[in-house]
Amino acid sequence: MSDAAEHSSQRSTTGLSLAPMRGLRPTVGVDRLGRLLCPPYDVIDHARRAELLATDADNAVSVVLPDPTSSGYEAAARRLDGWVEQGLLRVDDDPALYVYEMREADGHVTRGLLGAVELRDPADGVILPHENTMAGPVADRLAVMTSTETDLEPIYLVYDGGGRASELVAAVDAEEPVATAVTPDGITHRLWSVTDPAAHRRVADDLGTRRALIADGHHRYATYRERQRLRRATDGAGVWDRGLALLVDTTEHGPQVHPIHRTLAGVSLEQFTAQLAGWGDMTPVDDPVTALSGLADRTGFAAVITDGVRGILLTDPTGRLAEAAARDGDDPGLTALDVTVLHRGVVEQALGLVDDVHTVGYAHDVAEAVTHATANAGVAVLLRPTPVAAVAAVAAAGARMPRKSTLFTPKPASGLVMRRLRDQT
Repeated sequence: MSDAAEHSSQRSTTGLSLAPMRGLRPTVGVDRLGRLLCPPYDVIDHARRAELLATDADNAVSVVLPDPTSSGYEAAARRLDGWVEQGLLRVDDDPALYVYEMREADGHVTRGLLGAVELRDPADGVILPHENTMAGPVADRLAVMTSTETDLEPIYLVYDGGGRASELVAAVDAEEPVATAVTPDGITHRLWSVTDPAAHRRVADDLGTRRALIADGHHRYATYRERQRLRRATDGAGVWDRGLALLVDTTEHGPQVHPIHRTLAGVSLEQFTAQLAGWGDMTPVDDPVTALSGLADRTGFAAVITDGVRGILLTDPTGRLAEAAARDGDDPGLTALDVTVLHRGVVEQALGLVDDVHTVGYAHDVAEAVTHATANAGVAVLLRPTPVAAVAAVAAAGARMPRKSTLFTPKPASGLVMRRLRDQT
């Protein structure tokens, strides 16, 4: 049994445990590697998927995001196995912790450790979720993971570090990376393999008293835990007690945090202003983007509403919307967040809408939000980013923010390192 497999079936710490693993990686050089990688599954639409496959038919998206049918999941498994048989993918000989760096075009660097994280119940307070999940995406991810028997994409964890694990991440600059790729978004991805058992022990000792926040990958983490539950029921402890994860120290090489805007389908700006009358203050704005950028230091709820032609600034000076968003037993930090006030106070109470995916849409930038709103005869709700400290405080209190409340960037590329279960034994 390898070190990674041995660690996966034991719990030796009360905090984080990130074990080395034998990664499954592409064998191609820098010229092609960038064309084989794709973004996480949940930010890829049909057009983007087709574009990725047109660039390279062996792009990881064909396995990461297959047709959501039994035959589609089976085809993904065959394709993955075929890549291994053809030599396009190869399993590393020795268990490793991987240092993974993403360097954006503007020079911002995010760097962390890739490995197999021990799965923990949120009640343990070690791996902290901050968003609710939906059954549909978990069922889809479980089908993909079960058919391929592989962790295809890492979850994204952040923590306050500054210890030996962070020192290891910083120390690899003197070594040659084992992989380098440049993706179409201009991000340079570099990967180093750390196989020294002594280094693994130092990382384990450092992380053993720490905890981490799930920055991205709530549905994948829920899927890991569901797979673990099913496999333990039939096979006991094993490699399914861990999942592929990227762990980033926010004090050294942390990600950037952006808002995820909302769209309200079928709600005109006239309807919105009429129903919000008396709930909050609404002020017309000439430029929604400029108005949004001016809200950074404003206290209390604030959001910009636009239909693509006109815009208003919605605020809550009397606290009525925030009061409508509060629920018995809520953590005060949760009800103070713009995203909570929007979903509970604005959507459910003031507008009287059902808060589901048919009514509330999501967009990662202003242009996408406005395009989606106009296409659905609705409005875009432009939000401020939620500070990382606020997200961490909500998670530590055991509370859950509305789904898709934060956008951490850059996101790890899928297909650079995978964790196939059979390789860990």
